[in-house]
Parts: sequence; C-alpha cells; structure tokens
Amino acid sequence: MTSPRDAASPDILPELVAAALKAGADAAEAVTSERASLSIGVRNGALEDVEREESRDLGLRVFIGRRQATVSASDLSDKTRARLVERAVAMAKLAPEDPYAGLAPQDRLAKGPFPDLDLYDPTERSADELQAAAAEAEAVALAVEGVSLSEGGHAAASSSRWRLVTSHGFDGAYHGSAFSLGVGVIAEKDGVKERGGEHRAVRHLSDLPSAASIGDYAGRRAIARVGARKIASTTAPVIFENRVATQILSPLLGAISGPSIARGTSFLKDRLGQQVLPKGANLIDDPFRPRGLGSTPFDDEGVEVERKAIVEDGVLTTWLLNSSAAAQLGLASTGHASRGLAGPPGVSTHNLHLDPGDRDLNGLMGQADSGLLITSMFGPSLNGNTGDWSAGVSGFWFENGKVAYPVSEITVAGKLTDLWARMVPGSDLEFRGGFNSPSLLFDAVAIAGK
Repeated sequence: MTSPRDAASPDILPELVAAALKAGADAAEAVTSERASLSIGVRNGALEDVEREESRDLGLRVFIGRRQATVSASDLSDKTRARLVERAVAMAKLAPEDPYAGLAPQDRLAKGPFPDLDLYDPTERSADELQAAAAEAEAVALAVEGVSLSEGGHAAASSSRWRLVTSHGFDGAYHGSAFSLGVGVIAEKDGVKERGGEHRAVRHLSDLPSAASIGDYAGRRAIARVGARKIASTTAPVIFENRVATQILSPLLGAISGPSIARGTSFLKDRLGQQVLPKGANLIDDPFRPRGLGSTPFDDEGVEVERKAIVEDGVLTTWLLNSSAAAQLGLASTGHASRGLAGPPGVSTHNLHLDPGDRDLNGLMGQADSGLLITSMFGPSLNGNTGDWSAGVSGFWFENGKVAYPVSEITVAGKLTDLWARMVPGSDLEFRGGFNSPSLLFDAVAIAGK
C-alpha cells in the first residue's frame, strides 16, 4: 500500500473552477478524491483474495443562477476535463431551478491554517504482512475450543486524500490512513452452528489491537453463542451491548437531518429544544478528535466545523444542516455537509459519541436483575413519521444480574421516543468507529419470541 499520488498539476482544481466560470457558470466547486488500498483475505490459512486499488477521481459542481449540475470522472487528462466542464455547464442550463441551491455562504467557510488531527500514518504494510496478520487472527480464533469453521480473516491498509476548491475562495485538503483487521468463525454443537467475529479499524497502525487478541475474541464470541434457545414473548428489561447500542440511537440522526426536517417527514420535527433523551444524557459530535475515523477540519462544503453537543442534558439542541437545508429552514449550516463526487451534498455527523454513565455492563445487568442482553442485530425497521421501531436480535438471557444462556430468533420493538426517555447509559464507552456508545439499558421492552 502506498500513499495517493500527487496531482499531475497542483493547480488542477483551481484551473477547473476557472474553466467552468469562463464557460458560463456563475459559481463552481471541484473536488478530488485520491485513494490507495491493499486488502488481503485468507481462509483456513490459505490466501483467498487480494484487492489492490489506486484511484484518483474528480468531481465538478456548477451553478447557473439557481440551477445546478454535478459531473465526475476518473480520467483527469486535459481533454477529459474540458469535456467535463462543457457537460456540467450544459446540464446546469437544462436543470430545474432549486431556490436553495448554491455554494456555502462565504462567511461560514472554514479558515486555515487547518488543525492537524493526526489522521495520517505513513506506515506501509506489504501484502505478506497483511496476509500474516489475517492468518494469525484466523488461526488463533480456530484454536479456541469449540470453534469448527472459519469464515475467513481479512487485513487491509489504505490511504486517502480529499481536496475541495470553490469559486468563492475556499481551498482545503486533508490526508488520512486506515488499517483494519478482522476474522469470522463458526462454532458448532449438536449440528447447530453459531457465528462470532471481531473487526477493528484505526487511523494509525500502532492503535490496532494484535492479531492474537482479535482472533481470540472472535472465537470466544462464537462459542458463547452455542446452544442458543428461543424464549417466549414477554416484556422485560433489555440491554444493548456497547457494540450494537448505536443502532438504536442512529435513527435519531436521520430524524434530525435537515433534509428530513425540511420535508416534514421526521418524527422529531417538533422536538427541537425539547427533551429527547433522559436528563444528564449528552450526545457529542467532535470533528477534532485526534486520530478519529470521522475527524475532519471542515465539512464537505468547506464550512467550519465545531465540537457540539447535539443533545445536551437530554435536550435536542440542533438540526444537522448543510447549506441547502439551512437555507430552506432559514437557518445557518451546522457544518454537517457530506458528499461524494457526484450529486449535491447530504448530511452526516463526524465523531459522535454518547457520554458514559456510572455502571459497567455487569452493573446494568445487576440493576435490571433479569432480562435480555442484545449482542447482535439485523433487519431493523423504522417508521420515520412515527418513530415506531423493531429489529431482529440475538444475545443472552440474564437472571439475578448474570448471563444465564444464549438466545436467538427474537424481535424487540417499541416507539423510540418512549424508549429513549427511559434509557440508562453504562460506563463501557469504547471509541471504535465514527459513532460510539456505552451499553444501554431500557426497562419494559416488548420482546417477541416463540
């Protein structure tokens, strides 16, 4: 794995924006995305797949009045760039008017010098090193007593660079890296198979757990699931383990996204400034966390970002806004624009986490006494207008504050606003991704079993 190539011309984006203005655009923005990656997969100790990528792509968005068009290409030659400008301007002339289309307001743009968020590790991993790490994680997982089959081990390393230039003066770039390692295995008893796995991704190789620890954890997750039972339908306390807890919180993000609010299709559309989580609960978005997988010095429109409590002491403080949604709502962008190379920006958070509580997982089970501990989820369903939610889950039944036996083929359901009001965060917050939560306890949840 090598770092992305330097641009053939350091002025390629300013030149593209200038060419768009000369061709008739009133405003324009151009982005480049460069990526280099190497991924290795093994199964039963043997090499199974190798994927190598080196790409450099270009996106151009132009505005003619309130009409906009976006085009992209992976060929950055002079001839292709000229055609890109010609096509984008022609498309914009034919596009329908959007009263909220436009570049981010100039007074909201981030200003350099941008902070060093320590997102890039120049360490290179060869194919042999990646294969060795994946094979070691798999071997350790298979060595756990009770594990019978491998679903494969995977290791990867990548680096990327993103640059945005606009016709109203913004020019920003940042460089990032990622290293990952994971393995999945199957444990079997009396002909019944259960899966278990572990996967970690980090910005710096030195932060990646050892292959042995990842493999051992994956194997133990699998054997703990052996002998899973079905349970009768009931209402009982439910704990979402920290590794899956974000899945019951993530609908909140969609419900407070500017586009959803502007369309009036959100079950939280009337809840700004009101209690949505219990008192004391803080949901923090931090784009400046060093080495964070979601860290960024500016959003994808060049707007300044800030550390912000999206929910503070249980109260919803903000919508997630890009410039278009902000204009539609008569507000200012919150620095949450997110985009690829094609199409206008959407919205997303950066590094999001829920502040931890006082009790660890055992403490939450002790508080609940008996109930369901959820360790995996699939097929969640949400009514975006009402907040009615359900998901298929598996995990463990616990009694007297201790795990009693594994369970599966269960569905949990409820109205999210009611569930969130009764949420009790645990103390076991881990920063593993772009959205992190401690384990979460909810009392009296509807559980559908056999």
